[in-house]
Amino acid sequence: MRQLPEDFTLGVATAAYQIEGAATEGGRTDSIWDAFARVPGAVIDGHDGAVACDHYHRYRDDVRLMADMGVQSYRFSTSWSRVRPDGGDVNEEGLDFYRRLVDELLEHDIAPWLTLYHWDLPQALEAKGGWTSRDTVERFVEYATSVVEAVGDRVPTITTLNEPWCSSFLSYTAGAHAPGRRSVRDGLVAGHHLLLAHGLGVDVIRGSAPDAWVGVTLNLTVADPVDPSSERDRDAARRIDGQFNRFFLDPIFRGAYPDDLMEDVGHLGLADAIQPNDLGSISAPIDLLGVNYYHGDAVSYEPPAVPLEQDAPTSREVGSPYPAADGVHAHPRGLPVTSMGWEVQPEGLTRLLQRVHEEYAGPALVDLWVTENGAAYDDVVAEDGAVHDGERVQFLEAHLGAILDAVDAGVPVEGYFYWSMMDNYEWAWGYHKRFGLVRVDYETQQRTLKDSALAFQRIARDRAL
Repeated sequence: MRQLPEDFTLGVATAAYQIEGAATEGGRTDSIWDAFARVPGAVIDGHDGAVACDHYHRYRDDVRLMADMGVQSYRFSTSWSRVRPDGGDVNEEGLDFYRRLVDELLEHDIAPWLTLYHWDLPQALEAKGGWTSRDTVERFVEYATSVVEAVGDRVPTITTLNEPWCSSFLSYTAGAHAPGRRSVRDGLVAGHHLLLAHGLGVDVIRGSAPDAWVGVTLNLTVADPVDPSSERDRDAARRIDGQFNRFFLDPIFRGAYPDDLMEDVGHLGLADAIQPNDLGSISAPIDLLGVNYYHGDAVSYEPPAVPLEQDAPTSREVGSPYPAADGVHAHPRGLPVTSMGWEVQPEGLTRLLQRVHEEYAGPALVDLWVTENGAAYDDVVAEDGAVHDGERVQFLEAHLGAILDAVDAGVPVEGYFYWSMMDNYEWAWGYHKRFGLVRVDYETQQRTLKDSALAFQRIARDRAL
């Protein structure tokens, strides 16, 4: 058995639009995902989050389930469209829901971890330009202020954004996620404005919740050249690293975009978006960095003989999320894959944590967390109602083991959040992909602990793998 570090936190994560439902209740108005789901072909089978897991009405039962599983911290997001409908005035009824949720978590000795933005921009703000408009940054500051003033005194950890790479490049350049735009310039401008919203949001949190631990969550990858001896393959890996990882890491930790990234994409719209003092705001000191990791990438200048499966199952045409994508192709490596077609590569997490600690978090004295890691598999319900998801159990244990490998190598990782607490609305995949430790029957809303939930429960109890 491998023991977890004494102070290591085990948690689970969700996002508001993916689980809450109650899309038209309590004063909530449309987000970009409500609108995107109505676009023909944007989401498989036209699924939407109108009901989702009905967490808005069932949150007490869900919190009790977390407590039974031994969850120490719950990472959740607030809905901008519920707190400030249409990006306008504060909706106290919406804030009251999150006050009650925080109360319930604290009553069960589960530490709340708040994410202010997990992709659900009010549609009314998208109609005014969305994240390509600097005005959206100001509206985010207003929204963040409202949430932090309401619950910040009882939430020990607050992060500004979840995965801004997805809410910029996957959403504004590839068109795979809401709002579904396909523009290189829009993705770059959106990415910069999201970073600016983060930096200004840090100041808001510190002002309203001075005792909170403050940070951001980034999805990061390990990009390896298919042929390390090939200069063109090494350059493909460099560009993936620049446009996926360093686009966000360097401004936050170093106050500048990398020179090679600016050479690649600065002229495509990024340079024009940067105004004086922006990078000073973006690099506001933080206390923690959340790393989301699902798989790495083996990349080459040449395309593979058999293309990798797309992770956006729409009938609409989607493009590359990389602004400078020519000569950048991902290759399969013969590793096991999840039902998303994503390779299972736990050793990549070890290397990623080592690199981020050595180059960014460590020198800045910033705590390092794994804030998302999980797998979708084609779960089968047995005759007795059980879900024997052995592959997910192996995935969970392997990635916790990879974190312990990083800890053994000197990386002080503070904790791990599995994605996701329960099956939910999986964005463009609708309800067709299940990441949860807990199965949700969407017809009855019945929750069932899968074998992976029982494994999590055992690990939490024994504090060991």
